Amino acid sequence: MSATAAPGLFDPSRYTTFRFTGWRFDEPSATATLGYALTGAGDTGLEFEERIVLPAGAPPLDASRRAALEGVLELLHQVAGVSYWKAAAPGDIEIGPLSDRRARFLSDVYVSGLGEYGYRNDIDVQQRIRFTGDPAITPRPVALEPSGRPLVLVGGGKDSVVALETMRSAGSEVTLFSVGDPSAIAATARVSGLDRLIARRTIAPTLLQANGEGALNGHVPVTAVVSLIALATAVLHGLDEVVLANERSASQGNLQWHGREVNHQWSKGIGFERALRDLLAHEVTPSIDYFSLLRSSSELGIARAFARLSDYHAVFTSCNAAFVLDERRRASTWCGDCPKCRFVSLALAPFLQPAALREIFGADLLDDERQIGAFLALCGFEADKPFECVGEREESVAAFRLLAADSRWAGHAVVRAASERMLPAVPDDFGTPEAVFALSEDHEIPLRLQPAVHARLGA
Repeated sequence: MSATAAPGLFDPSRYTTFRFTGWRFDEPSATATLGYALTGAGDTGLEFEERIVLPAGAPPLDASRRAALEGVLELLHQVAGVSYWKAAAPGDIEIGPLSDRRARFLSDVYVSGLGEYGYRNDIDVQQRIRFTGDPAITPRPVALEPSGRPLVLVGGGKDSVVALETMRSAGSEVTLFSVGDPSAIAATARVSGLDRLIARRTIAPTLLQANGEGALNGHVPVTAVVSLIALATAVLHGLDEVVLANERSASQGNLQWHGREVNHQWSKGIGFERALRDLLAHEVTPSIDYFSLLRSSSELGIARAFARLSDYHAVFTSCNAAFVLDERRRASTWCGDCPKCRFVSLALAPFLQPAALREIFGADLLDDERQIGAFLALCGFEADKPFECVGEREESVAAFRLLAADSRWAGHAVVRAASERMLPAVPDDFGTPEAVFALSEDHEIPLRLQPAVHARLGA
């Protein structure tokens, strides 16, 4: 009934049901295989099989750790389905029994995590997603022996550098983690001198073919998927903390649509973090902690801390062009003309000399008149906040306030335009550097790590 290759022209309307067909884990090769299918009337069908290879070299699993790993992989299978459901977005979903808590969690992942996808494709995802829980299901989470060892996600950008160095300064025995091995991540890990565990994710070839032939496509909550791969790695290798470097601005949305906030960074936000922590503790294991170390800080505060870590300045990259799936199209460094490049250069500029920033980006972006409008869009006054992982509007304004008062930067074309066109229209109490640099109390950072966070980011 089901085909394994997409038809010559993919028509989303042909598919009425999305099925979670199962998952399996091969322990000797540490490979998880995740199965899904789209089905329709008659013999219309399309199957997907994704493979995730966890890092090798893990110690043998005892019964408790194997149970915890299976719990994480089941959740990974359910969450990673967003990439395949979105190809046709059918209203009928077939999945195994779910607890009420799990059903609420998955509904939020699919509806909020696909908010940008829905906006761009004019699809009200909330009207099509129906995960139903069974109150009779009673999950049994397992307890694990503590190791005191954290797994810190590294993405090649400034945030993960600040996180890993903060963990190191707190005396933690840090192991790094990444999905894949892009050059920016490899270079960052090399400078750190820390060991790294690398997982590999292979998207189903059928989906890639379908995407090229008319499937619905768009942004997915990839941090949710990566987080669960990291959690599976932590369980497999006997670590008991998964540490991210998401800042408070990740919780700020881009726009309102159909009465809901659309947030490009939703799975990096505090809402997802807390929901996953809750689900792990109640349904998988309370022995693995999951949190963002930088949640209390703004991007501007993180940029200030990163400016002091000069060993990484020549190797870090946040530009998405360096992380595209197709290695043939992957850039080796900053593209110099995207929201990420603009925001990172804006955030770092108050703390670096113009020559130092030019050396990082290969150009003086803040003196490029063609980019004035796009820079001001970061402040949210001439356009919506870009669908990118960029900071709060307030901190972009704060950065421009600092630059306008800095003789090194005040004459640069973008800074001059901000001083003339944007800053006079902004209330005096909006985007003040003092408020932006202040650390928030809205976080899940363990008490033992808070002194190191304050030392790194509080001044």
